[in-house]
Amino acid sequence: MCSEIVKSVCPHDCPSVCPLEVERLSETRIGKVNGSKENPFTAGILCGKVARYAERIHHPARLLHPLKRVGAKGSGQFERISWDEALDEVASKLLEIENDFGPESIWPFYYAGTMGHVMRDGIKRLTHVKNYSKMQGTYCVALSGPGWSAGTGCQRGPNVLEMEKSEVIVIWGLNAVSSQIQLMTHVLKAVRTGAKLVVVDPYKNKTADKAHLHIPIRPGTDGALACALMHVLFREGYADREYMEKYTDVPHDFEEHLKSKTPEWAAEITGVAAHTIESFARLYGSSKKSFLRVGHGMTRSRNGAHNMHAVSCLPAVTGAWQVEGGGALYGQSSLAKLNKTLVEGLDVKDAGVRTLDQSRIGEILTGNQEALQGGPEVKGMFIQNTNPMQVAPNTDLVEKGFMRDDLFVCVHEQFMTETAKMADIVLPATMFLEHSDLYTASAHATLQASKPVVEPAGECKSNHEVLCALAKRLGVTHPGFDMSDWELVEATLKASGYPSGEELIAGSGYDLNVSFEEAHFLNGFETPDGKFRFKPDWSALGPRGADMPAFPDHWNVIDEKTAENPFRLITPPSQNFLNSTFSETKTSRIKERSPEVLIHPKVMRKLGIAEGELVRIGNERGSVVLNAVTAKQQHEDTLVVEGIWPASTFLEGKGINTLVSSEPGYPNNGAVFHDTSVWLKVHQ
Repeated sequence: MCSEIVKSVCPHDCPSVCPLEVERLSETRIGKVNGSKENPFTAGILCGKVARYAERIHHPARLLHPLKRVGAKGSGQFERISWDEALDEVASKLLEIENDFGPESIWPFYYAGTMGHVMRDGIKRLTHVKNYSKMQGTYCVALSGPGWSAGTGCQRGPNVLEMEKSEVIVIWGLNAVSSQIQLMTHVLKAVRTGAKLVVVDPYKNKTADKAHLHIPIRPGTDGALACALMHVLFREGYADREYMEKYTDVPHDFEEHLKSKTPEWAAEITGVAAHTIESFARLYGSSKKSFLRVGHGMTRSRNGAHNMHAVSCLPAVTGAWQVEGGGALYGQSSLAKLNKTLVEGLDVKDAGVRTLDQSRIGEILTGNQEALQGGPEVKGMFIQNTNPMQVAPNTDLVEKGFMRDDLFVCVHEQFMTETAKMADIVLPATMFLEHSDLYTASAHATLQASKPVVEPAGECKSNHEVLCALAKRLGVTHPGFDMSDWELVEATLKASGYPSGEELIAGSGYDLNVSFEEAHFLNGFETPDGKFRFKPDWSALGPRGADMPAFPDHWNVIDEKTAENPFRLITPPSQNFLNSTFSETKTSRIKERSPEVLIHPKVMRKLGIAEGELVRIGNERGSVVLNAVTAKQQHEDTLVVEGIWPASTFLEGKGINTLVSSEPGYPNNGAVFHDTSVWLKVHQ
């Protein structure tokens, strides 16, 4: 069989947004998928789940035709209909709802199932043209983003390749082996030349297993650890006072604040021994070639943004920003200056239309007036690129909302997810190898574009095609609806002052990296006075910011353990799933085995739990049943459940996010997936 290698870009919800080399076997089939060797970040490396993409795109259970529900909601009973019937039905219902209840009673809902700007964000254009309720995306970066920007004023940093020249590397709140494998290739290059790797994470994941020093912190206490580290840095002469005088806001006040934040103080809060904190601080302070790579993990709690800011202060104290191989990186999203007016319909956006928090979908669909902001009930939803019945917090309440008979739901999807089963109309969606799109990343600074590699399977249509067809039936116009997906890519690039899409593909992307001085903020931070903020203006970053502490600290607003719920639960990503994506593929399911909870061996012995035995964990929101697995190097009061398994794989059909609160974080909302207290017992 003849084949050829075609360039593409991975769209999945991952910082890497990898450039790809795809083996095209025919107009309808692919073979192997590899990371691009032309991009220095990817360097030919790709995660296993995307390398197996042929298994997903050619999956026998993939949705291929429009469907209409004929059974009860959630029953999965549908009949095949034509595209015209499906789109006519959706448009008719949306117009009826708008006429009866107003446009804000319709809520288009989406997220990062694809990271492509055209396919992910085009739904905003329909939202803005119709004055439907807007959506605040709060699953992932609503806490980490403000937490990082609080100090730096933006979201950028050094080229990640600088890590190869670092002498100390700290990975904090990021399981790179499982969720950003390319990062580890650059880390391990530095390790092989003598660099020390420190990993701060509540459990010994695959990244911590590679570390010289693993810091098993209690969930939600990162701010305390960061403060104690900086206490030692000041106390023992590792603080660069000359740098701070020039580049930070209130270094003297900050040093005074930290005098009481001793390692002994932090040990009581974090569970990390005082001598370990001191050793960590001395290692970090021993070289300005210390590179701090932070992830989202530490931020998925009520105090998550506060914790992120506290950790981001470390290189400002030591002055590590000044040297190659030093500084810190959260993400590079500030580097791309895309004009998305055409994609998102920004020219018709009405600031007066409400914006609903996606993480509170359960409260919103069950009529909570505070969550609805005093506006009308949501009567209609059009959903793309996300699966809230699995990934949203407090999923029992989400299910209750979706079960409403007066709620019309259309889901545009690739598989029959739990959310699709709740729909009245299900539309089959293309995958990234079947449409064009435009991509930016946060782990690296390459602007990328891609065209289809194969023809769409069955009757699948892209997000853009469906939105354009709906807009026509709804009687609304916008220039973005009159373009093809590729025309929209090219027009956006031209409006943004970047090379054409064809040039991006030919050159394997466009490098957005800035100069060393700018990347290391040697010309100043992106704050009004150019100084890093030890004392941020949290009120400027969100409506709940006024309640936040002025300086880094341990801000104890977390769902701390109690007598009734003596354990703290975190739900980090697994290696072979990506949120609920890839949980449908056979190899990923085999590799992940089954839903499991990692438990300290002392707890296993105390409660009489055998390896692999079924246990029940729960709280006031419900309970779930899964297999118990022994795990050392996490605290006795910490439980870990990796990955989002389909609810159907749990014994009682209840997924892990049943237990997670939908209470928002500070300062500007955000899901608190790692901030849950629970009880644990043997399943009877």
